[in-house]
Amino acid sequence: MVEIPEHLLKRSREARGAAKSSGEDDAAAEEVKAPPEESTKAPKAQASAKSSGGIPAHLLERSKAARAGKSDGGAAPPAKEPVAAGAGAGKGASSQRPTPAKPSGPARTQRLLAVVKSGSIQTTKRDPVDKVNTWPHLLSREFVALLLVSAFLIGFSILVNAPLQEAANPNETPNPSKAPWYFLGLQELLTQFDPMVAGVMLPGIGVAGLMAAPYIDRNRATKPSERKFATSLFTMFMIYWAVLTLTGIFFRGPGQNFVWPWSDGIFFDF
Repeated sequence: MVEIPEHLLKRSREARGAAKSSGEDDAAAEEVKAPPEESTKAPKAQASAKSSGGIPAHLLERSKAARAGKSDGGAAPPAKEPVAAGAGAGKGASSQRPTPAKPSGPARTQRLLAVVKSGSIQTTKRDPVDKVNTWPHLLSREFVALLLVSAFLIGFSILVNAPLQEAANPNETPNPSKAPWYFLGLQELLTQFDPMVAGVMLPGIGVAGLMAAPYIDRNRATKPSERKFATSLFTMFMIYWAVLTLTGIFFRGPGQNFVWPWSDGIFFDF
């Protein structure tokens, strides 16, 4: 249920009271204004009422008829009140009745525009977005991934024998001398370009491009299918670096020369 404000209820009560009082005033005015014939007979009725102690004549006639009926033992019909005017006079009097007087003062009109509940009219609602909370959705998956990787490393260390080699001999440099696998891409660049280009310019351009990528790609979508530019850029970088790393592992032999791994062997210690 909608609660109606208090000031509107007060206004409605005042309007009802004014309408009721105006109706009572109209009724009193109609009673006061009697037909002309009744007004002529009023002095006679008053005179007879004074002579009989202030009791109207028609009431005296009623009481006399009632007493006569009781004395006769039967109920006599009550005497009819004298008609003040005839049928024609009655019609004329009814047609000449004054119209109800309108209440004095300016006309008051009330208009109810709307009734609303207390509180804010505008409600703030967040649009649904494709997001989930970090806990438990993300952290639970990361924990499961951590357990799987740990189990894989433990099993690999049990099954694969990886003994430590002898101490390094500064008088005997191994050939080929390869960097760890995560630096083999950079070492492969050094075999193909000048050290200034391969060691400074190309890595600097790559780092600067990664730093400028968020400012170039202003797309805020979270789905990979809607981030085509970022997805294609990262895919090209990963393919380029993976090709360099795999070439340094399997296709480089003594003197960093190009070899075929299925004929010359693999010159890399896993």
